[in-house]
Amino acid sequence: MTKRIGVLLSGRGSNFEALAESVAAGRIPNAEIAIVISNREGAPGIDRAKTRGIATRVIPSKGLEREVYDRQVGAVLDEYKVDLICLAGYMRLLSPYFVAQFPNRILNIHPSLLPSFPGLESQRQALEYGVKFAGCTVHFVDENLDAGPIIVQAVVPVKDDDTEASLSERILKEEHRIYSEAVRIVLEGKYKIAGRRVLRVT
Repeated sequence: MTKRIGVLLSGRGSNFEALAESVAAGRIPNAEIAIVISNREGAPGIDRAKTRGIATRVIPSKGLEREVYDRQVGAVLDEYKVDLICLAGYMRLLSPYFVAQFPNRILNIHPSLLPSFPGLESQRQALEYGVKFAGCTVHFVDENLDAGPIIVQAVVPVKDDDTEASLSERILKEEHRIYSEAVRIVLEGKYKIAGRRVLRVT
């Protein structure tokens, strides 16, 4: 049975495209991206989805309270009967209502080795702190910022001459790789959650 993925994005949608490529190539088997939703009109990711023939919906969020907006998004996700929600550069905090509606069915990709450097500008934070290793994290979403149980991480060494742009570019390549890996693990049910730990099962 084909699993249905809903993607929420606000911008260019490069992680969405990586997921779409993995679905098309069979790296995420028995799955399809059923709907792509953006909270911003003119988001390039929506155009990329349309080019691939994927259903899209733009639901502008400006001026709406968080839960009011999330109820609208949730209704569309229910309409498309999604099994898993993937945040791909979605620049909104989810309301407790939304998280409760889709328990352990929302994934996010974050450009740091959580719990280090949550929130915005993680690569700049990493460089300013002077860490020798940065990276990215795919995690389940809970009601707190970048805080849910971790599914997959990838480590990226920080070079002495790195800029925010060069480090971000190398991290992004790993984001594209591990997001697909995490989605496959979750859709195939090959994991269990023990406390905060996501354990692989065969």
